[in-house]
Amino acid sequence: MAIAEWRQQLERGEVSARELTDHHLARIEAVDSSVHAFLEVTADRARADADRLDEARAAGEDLPPLAGVPIAIKDNLCTKGIRTTCSSRMLESFVPPYESTVTDRLWRSGAVLIGKTNLDEFAMGGSTETSAFGPTANPWNTEYVPGGSSGGSAAAVAAGECMASLGSDTGGSIRQPASFCGVVGLKPTYGRVSRYGLVAFASSLDQVGPFATSVSDAAELLQAIAGEDPRDSTCLKAPVPNYRDRLGRSVSGLRIGVVRECFDQEGLDPQVKASVLAAADLLQSLGAELVDVSCPRFNDGIATYYVIAPSEASANLARYDGVKYGFRADDASSLAAMTARSRAEGFGSEVQRRILIGTYALSAGYVDAYYRKAQQVRTLIRRDFETAFASVDVLLTPTAPSTAFAAGAHADDPLAMYLADLLTIPANLAGLPAINVPCGFDSTGLPIGVQLIGNVLEEPLLLQVAHQYEQSADVMARRPEGSFIPA
Repeated sequence: MAIAEWRQQLERGEVSARELTDHHLARIEAVDSSVHAFLEVTADRARADADRLDEARAAGEDLPPLAGVPIAIKDNLCTKGIRTTCSSRMLESFVPPYESTVTDRLWRSGAVLIGKTNLDEFAMGGSTETSAFGPTANPWNTEYVPGGSSGGSAAAVAAGECMASLGSDTGGSIRQPASFCGVVGLKPTYGRVSRYGLVAFASSLDQVGPFATSVSDAAELLQAIAGEDPRDSTCLKAPVPNYRDRLGRSVSGLRIGVVRECFDQEGLDPQVKASVLAAADLLQSLGAELVDVSCPRFNDGIATYYVIAPSEASANLARYDGVKYGFRADDASSLAAMTARSRAEGFGSEVQRRILIGTYALSAGYVDAYYRKAQQVRTLIRRDFETAFASVDVLLTPTAPSTAFAAGAHADDPLAMYLADLLTIPANLAGLPAINVPCGFDSTGLPIGVQLIGNVLEEPLLLQVAHQYEQSADVMARRPEGSFIPA
């Protein structure tokens, strides 16, 4: 059921917020022991919030736009009074004394918090296997990963455990799991959504965005969370448009750029390539013009990212020293020994790996060769996009080079894991909005996603194209049966 449809039924009194909440809590009870999308289920709070909304409706009060919608939150977004762990032993007992801007806006819009979702530790990973509290499984086939780092948020929506969720995207952590789990995932323009209360990984790349079962629902969530925030100096002051206004508009006359470099590379699954090109053909049949576009440095994004992101992580995670908050090792021999041991025991191996890479890249004698050079390449990548958008309206690529891989397949091969974000990283480096929309299935029944990339602050146009494709393709109407996928 779409959010707009739900709101109409709630206003007419055909169903209550409490009934919808209880339905999703029952769904979590039934399937999450196998999926493990959630780290914490906030059942008591969800029911109390739903009851208050039902009382408001009965009293004739106007209901907010997301009234009663059960939403899950990635556990790197601070929720006041509710643990926020980042799936790390380092923050296992951390209870924030404040609310993140995006979650505060959701609650003010009437959304109901149903729980906090699993992720790769400190959002560093592409499979949700590096969580200190166990991996999340792909609801389509629990032998496969859901993607990452926002795997819990994607899996919760795919499995019908919530109507929508929030994740964060540093190099593809919304779009890649959305592709693996067969849901819509949107990364907004950098600065379109406040990062206040998001536990930082790489501050110049991180962005919060929604997961949903439809483009229209993703637009509803973006409407609630977007906008200026004085508590985040990187948040844009641009007015927030109505993201639903253009959803019904035709794509006729729009120019869709098919990025050449994304389809000619080694490692792209032929089934993914065929499905994504079929999506491009469908848009053409709807009246869009397909344009062959070159972004010469697109494939340089991954090397650039894995200098910049670990460097920023090294700086951001330096605060976890076992003194002010977080995990503290039991070693009183000296402050230095306690700090070293706290970090060694509190952080998992992937987080430690990235901190070390970043520390090395920022060290004296290497910062020019690595970090500064990476920033220069980042500028060139951004210029490639600027050139492309001078001739097209939207860019089209696969979201990921493959469908979901088997759990444990890349456990001992970090490079193979990193390559899963090859096609999503460039949009983060350039600060551009991008969306994943399901476009098919492979021979085993696992979902395939198409990525659409827009110019800065062009979310309305991006949502318009994505919605028209979604409505015409109707992929989920022809989907194969999944293990925990509701009809």
